[in-house]
Amino acid sequence: MPAMSRPTSKDVAHEAGVSQSTVSLVLGGKWTGRVSPATARSVHEAAERLGYRPNQAARNLRLGTTRTVLLMVPTLTAPFFGPVYTGAVRVAARHGFGVVAYVWPDDAGPADSPFAAPREAIDGILASSMAVDALAEFRGTPAVMLDSDPSGTVPTVGFGVADGMRAIVAHLAGLGHHRIGHVAAAVDQWTFRARAHALATEVGALPGGALSRTTSAIEVTSAKAAATRLLTRPDPPTALVCDDDLIAAGAYKAARTLGLDVPSDVSVTGFDDVLLATALEPELTTVALPAEEMGAQGMQTLLELLDGRRPPRRVLPGVLKVRGSTAPSPPPRRAARR
Repeated sequence: MPAMSRPTSKDVAHEAGVSQSTVSLVLGGKWTGRVSPATARSVHEAAERLGYRPNQAARNLRLGTTRTVLLMVPTLTAPFFGPVYTGAVRVAARHGFGVVAYVWPDDAGPADSPFAAPREAIDGILASSMAVDALAEFRGTPAVMLDSDPSGTVPTVGFGVADGMRAIVAHLAGLGHHRIGHVAAAVDQWTFRARAHALATEVGALPGGALSRTTSAIEVTSAKAAATRLLTRPDPPTALVCDDDLIAAGAYKAARTLGLDVPSDVSVTGFDDVLLATALEPELTTVALPAEEMGAQGMQTLLELLDGRRPPRRVLPGVLKVRGSTAPSPPPRRAARR
């Protein structure tokens, strides 16, 4: 018995009662403004009924594209980047694109391509939390920067991290805190520089405001040591502002090792609102950054760029989540013992 032939776009057009060019527009994700939503829905339903799958290789050869995007991130161990990938894939899939994740560490300099011929392997790049200089080897490839310096010529999708830090300071000041400790990420990225600048400016504007600062790797052991340095000062802070929720977890451990209670003796805040934030006890006051939405918006911006448009800069607001790790400032105390 001969095998059934694979359905073609002509079959889909006949089933839906439209032209092949309409099928091409709809299944290629380029129908908006050219085809009615009802017609697009009919085409998708016809393709589903027939089990039609485009011959992607032939289509790519014909169009001179690969329908593949490279998502570059500094690490895959940080919980922040998983949702970024998820959001990018969600939008990419609707338009027939695939997303390949590629790790390039912060301090590794200009990135090497994982492909022998990058211009033939990918159509564009999403680079998250990186300097634009890292893409020097990919010059000429359309790119969108995520959570990166917005001052350059490359389109960006970022977070309102400065506003998030201002919200933290306003919250702590409302609780009577004036001596603030900053456990800063020891990473030279725009997002952390923006946070540090906003924090210093806001604390400096508080009556009697005093800011002490130390740096930490984004991991618990380093953060514990960094927070201990601040909490054992002669004039210890009454609140620790941490650049990342993982750093905040280290601050919790430092406080408890020193016999201090969070939040009665020292308040702690984080940044990002990853799952860890509500696993800590007490739950962490932090700024929620919509990482998945940034990935989605980044992919949408890249699609606009590939379509010949000039996408605007997009900024996604952070939201302060007040939980149990912050409380009114305690009475003055001496430095905790090591």
